[in-house]
Amino acid sequence: MVAERLLRAFWPLWTVLALALAPLIAGWQDRLPVEAFWGWGVLAILGAIAGLGWGLWRFRWPSREAALDRLDRSLPGRPVSALRDAQATGRGDAGSEALWTAHLARMRARSENAPPARPNLNLAARDPFGLRYIALLFLLTALMFGSVWRLGSVAGLTPGGGEALAQGPVWEGWVEPPAHTGQPVLYLPDQPPGPLTVPTGSTVTLRLYGKIGALTLSETVSGRTGELPAASEPSQSFEVTRDGTIEIDGPGGAAWQVEAIPDARPQVSVAGPVETAGLGQMTLPFRASDDHGVVSGSATIALDAEAVERRHGLDIEPDPRPALTVDLPMPFTGDRAEIEEILAGDFSEHPFANMPVRITLQVTDAAGQTGASEPYPTTLPGRRFFQPVARAVAEQRRDLLWSRDNAGRVVDLLRAVSHRPGEVFPNQTTYLRLRVALRRLDTLRRAPDGLSEDAQAEIAQALWELAVQLEDGTLADARERLRRAQERLAQAMRDGASPDEIAELMDELRAATDEYLRMLAENAQPAEDGIDEPQTGQGESMQVTQDELQALMDRIQELMEEGRMAEAAELMEQLNRMMENLQVAQGEGGNGPRTPGQQSMQDLQESLRDQQDLSDEAFRDLQDRFNGREPGQGQPGQGQPGQPGQGQPGQPGQPGDGQQPGAGQQPGEGSLADRQRALRDELARQRGALPRLEGEAARRAGEALDRAGRAMDEAEDALRRDDLAGAIDRQAEATEALRGAARDLGEALARGEEGEPGTPGAGETRGAGAGQRDPLGRDTAERGGAGSDDSMLDGTDPARRAEELLGEIRRRAAERERPQAERDYLERLLDLF
Repeated sequence: MVAERLLRAFWPLWTVLALALAPLIAGWQDRLPVEAFWGWGVLAILGAIAGLGWGLWRFRWPSREAALDRLDRSLPGRPVSALRDAQATGRGDAGSEALWTAHLARMRARSENAPPARPNLNLAARDPFGLRYIALLFLLTALMFGSVWRLGSVAGLTPGGGEALAQGPVWEGWVEPPAHTGQPVLYLPDQPPGPLTVPTGSTVTLRLYGKIGALTLSETVSGRTGELPAASEPSQSFEVTRDGTIEIDGPGGAAWQVEAIPDARPQVSVAGPVETAGLGQMTLPFRASDDHGVVSGSATIALDAEAVERRHGLDIEPDPRPALTVDLPMPFTGDRAEIEEILAGDFSEHPFANMPVRITLQVTDAAGQTGASEPYPTTLPGRRFFQPVARAVAEQRRDLLWSRDNAGRVVDLLRAVSHRPGEVFPNQTTYLRLRVALRRLDTLRRAPDGLSEDAQAEIAQALWELAVQLEDGTLADARERLRRAQERLAQAMRDGASPDEIAELMDELRAATDEYLRMLAENAQPAEDGIDEPQTGQGESMQVTQDELQALMDRIQELMEEGRMAEAAELMEQLNRMMENLQVAQGEGGNGPRTPGQQSMQDLQESLRDQQDLSDEAFRDLQDRFNGREPGQGQPGQGQPGQPGQGQPGQPGQPGDGQQPGAGQQPGEGSLADRQRALRDELARQRGALPRLEGEAARRAGEALDRAGRAMDEAEDALRRDDLAGAIDRQAEATEALRGAARDLGEALARGEEGEPGTPGAGETRGAGAGQRDPLGRDTAERGGAGSDDSMLDGTDPARRAEELLGEIRRRAAERERPQAERDYLERLLDLF
C-alpha cells in the first residue's frame, strides 16, 4: 500500500525528472545556446517542485486499520471482520452459541492461510494521456543513443564554472566531414597542433568552458563576413571553405594549419563507338569517375543541323525541337568512384533517328558538382526499313517531323507512291490505313491555323505504325514470308547493313525457311529424311537436309559479316534457286487418299481463302463508298491478274471435299452478311469433324478455331449494321485466327497422327519409284510417268492457281539479276499464256 500511494502521488514528479534528464543525457546542452539550456533548466526545476508538492499533498501513510481492511476485502467472506465481530443475538442459547463458535473457527482458518493482497499499480485513471510513458520513452531513447557521462558537461554551464573553474578554462571541439565523403569525425583535443587536412565543406564545432574571455577563437578557414560572433563566444560552429588556420588563444589553447581538400568535379567520357543492337536500339559505352562517387547522370542528344544533308524534304529550315535528354544508368550497389556502363535505348520513333546528332554526357556528384563530356558527333541509330513502301513511308514521316511545312509535299509523294495499290501493297488493309492517314493530314494542314504540333505527332505516329506493319506485317503464307525474307536480305547486302542487322535478317530467313519446310511436311510431299529437289536429267533424285540448309545460311551470314558480299550474293542466289525448285516440285494438293487430318487441313485452308475473299470484297465496298461510288462498281487498279480477292466471271467455286457454303459465290449470289454466316456454319462443321488429337498444339488449334468463330459472328453483325470498317477489323481477326489454327493443326498432325503406327502416312518408306513425283507434282510411278493426264490440282481452284503461277513468272522475269537465258524462257512463257 505504501508503493501504491507513492506511485499515485509522485508519478508527475518522476515524469518531469525523466523529461528533464533525457535531453541532458542526449547531449543537447553541448549544442544549444546557454540561454536555451538555462531556460530548460528553470522549467525543469519548476516542474519538479510542482510535482513534489503535488505528491506531498496527496500522499498518506497507510494505517494498520486500512491494511487489515485491504486484506479483509481481498478474502472471500471477509474473515478478518468476522473475527473482530461479537454475537449480537442468541446469547445464552446453546445452539446459537455453538453455531457462532463454528463460524468463528471457519473464519480463523481462512485468515490463518490468507495470501497477501496484490498491489494495484494502475495509473490509467490518473494519467489518461500516458504522459509517464512518453517521458519513459524519451529517457530510454536518450540512454540508447547518448551517455550518462554527458551529464558532467552541465557543470561547465553553471555560473562560475563549478569544478571547471577551479581547474581553469578548458575547451573541446570536433570536425565533421561531409557525409558523402565517408570519413570519420575528428576530435580536436586528440589532434596534435600543426598541419590538419580536412575535406572542403567540413563543419568545425568548438565549446569554450570557464570564465568568459579566458579563451578566444580565431580562424581564417571559413571566409565568413558580415556579423560574426564574439571570439569568446562559448559555442561556435563554422564550415571549412579554404586553407587557413584555427587557433584557440588562452591557457591550454592550440593552433592548427588547416589544408582544405577540394571536392573534385566528376569526369565522364564516351568509352566506345555507338552501336546498333536489334531493331534500331542504340548502345553507347561510357566511363565516369569521381573522388567520392557519382550520384546521377544524363545524356543530351541534340540535332547537328550543320551535318544534315539538306536535300529533298530537309532543304527547308527545321521546326525548333528541344534536345532529347535521357538518364544514364548507374550501378545499384558497389563503389561509384569508377563507373563503366552502357547507355542503351530505342530512339527509332524520335525525329532525330538516323540523323546526325551530338551526344553530351553529364554526371553529378553528391556535392552538387557537375562534369560534362565533349560533344560526341554520331548518327543516332534508328530502325532501318528494307521493304520499299515501308521505306518511303518512313522517309516521308521523317520529313513531316522535320518541318510542318512539308505536309503538302508528304501528301503528294505518298499519293504518288500509292497510285497503283495492287502492285505495291501486300494487302488492302495497309493501303486503307495509308489513305486514311493522308486524308487526315490533308484536312489538318488546310486548317486556318495550319498543322499543329499535336496533329503533327498524331500523323507521324500513324505513319510509323503503317511502316512497321508494312515491314513486319503478317504475311499470307509461308511461301510469301520466305520470299519476303530473301528480298530483305538481298536489299541489306546492297545497302551494306551492319552486323546486327545482318544477324537479325538471317534469323528471320531461318524462321521463314523452317515455316516453309513445315508447310511442305504437312502436305506429305518431302522425303522422310530430306527434301526432294527436281530430278536430274539422268533420273536421279537429289536430296538436301535441313541441316545442310542451315549450314548454307550460316555460311552466307559469315561471308556478309566479313564484307565478302559478292560471294555471299552467289550463295544467296543458290539458296533462292533451291527454294524455288522446292516450290515448283511441291505442287498443290495430291491425288492419293487423304487421312482425316489432311482433309481437315485442306478444308481449313479453303475456309481461310474464302474469309480473305470476303474481307477483300468488304474493303472494296468500303473504298467505293469513300470515293462516292456505289459498292461493287470497282476502282482503278482493280482487276489485274494476281491481285488478291479478284474473281473472274464464270469461274467455278472452290472444288474439293467440304465445299463451304458461299465459297466461290459471285457478287450477286448473296449479301456479304449471308456469305459470312454460311462460312461460319461451315467452320462449325469443320470444328466438329476434326480428328481427336492430344497435346498443346491441338489445344491451341481448337482455341484458335473458337476465336475465329466468334470473330465471324461479330463480322456478320457488323455487316448487317452496314458497319463495313468494323466488319473488316473482325474479319481480319478471323483470318489471323484461322491462320494460327492451320499452323497449330499442322503441328499437331505432325506430332500425333503421323507419329502413330498404322496411320496412313506414318512411318511409310518410299520404295524405288513409289510415290515419286515430277516437278509439276504428278505421280510418275503409278500413273505411267511424266505423261500422265491425271489432275494435278485436286482441291485447288484452277483459276486461282493459274493466277499465282502467272504472278510468280512475272516476278521472276522482272528480276534483272537472273541469267539472260532464264529470263528469255520466262518471257516466252508469258507470251504463250
